[in-house]
Amino acid sequence: MLPAVDVRQVHKHFGSLRALDGVDLKIEQGEFFGLLGPNGAGKTTLINLLAGLSLPDGGHISVLGNDVVNQYRDSRRLLGVVPQELVFDPFFTVRETLRLQSGYFGLRSNEAWIDALMNHLDLTDKADTNMRRLSGGMKRRVLVAQALVHKPPVIVLDEPTAGVDVELRQTMWRFIQQLNNDGHTVLLTTHYLEEAEALCGRIAMLKRGQIVALDSTKNLLNSIAGCRLRIKLTDDLPAVLLPKVIECIGETYLLALPNYQAVEAVLAELRLAGVTVQEMALQQPDLEDVFISVMGKQ
Repeated sequence: MLPAVDVRQVHKHFGSLRALDGVDLKIEQGEFFGLLGPNGAGKTTLINLLAGLSLPDGGHISVLGNDVVNQYRDSRRLLGVVPQELVFDPFFTVRETLRLQSGYFGLRSNEAWIDALMNHLDLTDKADTNMRRLSGGMKRRVLVAQALVHKPPVIVLDEPTAGVDVELRQTMWRFIQQLNNDGHTVLLTTHYLEEAEALCGRIAMLKRGQIVALDSTKNLLNSIAGCRLRIKLTDDLPAVLLPKVIECIGETYLLALPNYQAVEAVLAELRLAGVTVQEMALQQPDLEDVFISVMGKQ
């Protein structure tokens, strides 16, 4: 079976800046795949190359076997891209915007699917509202609908929930997960690592244009040993425990411990110092811990 997205030794330079430096990536059909990295890592550059908005300086990218350069029209039909930026035409209503987007893909009788999209994204009561009169969150919903209006098998979401409210995030993810369950491939970039952890089966991490980690979410989480202990104290943490601290906010400390047995040793040191614990919680390492660890190693 052809991969949904196949990236082979892709390079992209902007002057002396190496935005992408030999990226290899294969996303299988039906995956919910996460692409993570700090600002400037090359995530949006890779998406722009995938969508044909920019040309690679070297390497090969294909969507379901269609080269994004030599078979641009075919590859673009297979993609639905939700960009970071709120790009919209202020002269059309929501329904007119979706009809116009349908026309770009040669779809003449698309009203039933447009209605379904608006219903899934809670846009039905805004169907005849001009785009410039919508809130930022509503405009974001329309961008998602535009990306899906031609029913693409591969959906690319570039920071789709940046700056939107919790209700929209939940609505969007329910709909996107349903599409993924129906067989659509989803590629997600996000700074909300809890979203990536909950949604993505596999994750790649980019830094300075190179992939520095690529594995299943489960394996990435298992790569961080030990546990985390969050404690709120009545006084300062004893100096002997300071090397274990990975976060401190006021009198609340987050400690990295090698195992659960180390918790008793921490409590013993607190008792010895006469420090009282006000609150305490044990946590498993999460994707943020993995991300910080991977980026720190590089």
